[in-house]
Amino acid sequence: MSANEAYPIALDLDLAFHPAENDAYRWSADAETRLRLTKPNPWHQELKIWIQTIRSNPALTCPEVVRQSPVLSLGLQFTDDATITELNSSWRQRSEATDVLSFPALDNSFILPRDTCLELGDIVVSVPTAKRQAREQGHELGLELRWLVSHGLLHLLGWDHPSSESLKTMLSCQEQLLSINGNVQHR
Repeated sequence: MSANEAYPIALDLDLAFHPAENDAYRWSADAETRLRLTKPNPWHQELKIWIQTIRSNPALTCPEVVRQSPVLSLGLQFTDDATITELNSSWRQRSEATDVLSFPALDNSFILPRDTCLELGDIVVSVPTAKRQAREQGHELGLELRWLVSHGLLHLLGWDHPSSESLKTMLSCQEQLLSINGNVQHR
C-alpha cells in the first residue's frame, strides 16, 4: 500500500484575497485565472494532490508529522506589491516587493494526537509581481501563480535553497508538481 493510500488527508485551506476581490479582474484577463485567484476549490484540489505526491515519495523532503497527519491546514493569500513589501520588510528585513513569501508553522518536535489538524503555515503571493514575471517568462498568469504557490508549499514543508544546487533540486520538484496536471513550468 502506498503512502497515499495509507494516509489520505483532509486539507483545510484558508484562501484570502487582499486588498479587494475585484482586483482579480484588473490583474487577470482570463476567467480561469480570476477563478483561481478568488475561489478556494481549484487551489484546494491542486494543493491536496501536491501534498499527497510529496508525502508518498520518501525521497522528497517532508516532515514525518506531515506524512502521518490525516488533517492539514494552510493559508494562501493573494495580495499586492505594497502589502508583500510590508511583510518582507517586517519578517525578512528587506524593504522590497517579492513574488512569494512563506511562513512555516511546523516545528520538528511536534508530537500531535492522531486526529489533530496540523497547521503548515501561510503562503502569500503578490499578484502584480507574478503578472510581471509571467509576462517576462512568456506564459499565462495562472501558470505563474501555480509556480509560486508550489514554491511556497515546498518552503512550508521544510525545503530551502541556500545554494544553487539546492535551488535546482527545489525547482525540479516544482516542475514535477506542475506536470501532474500537464502544465510543466520551464525556467
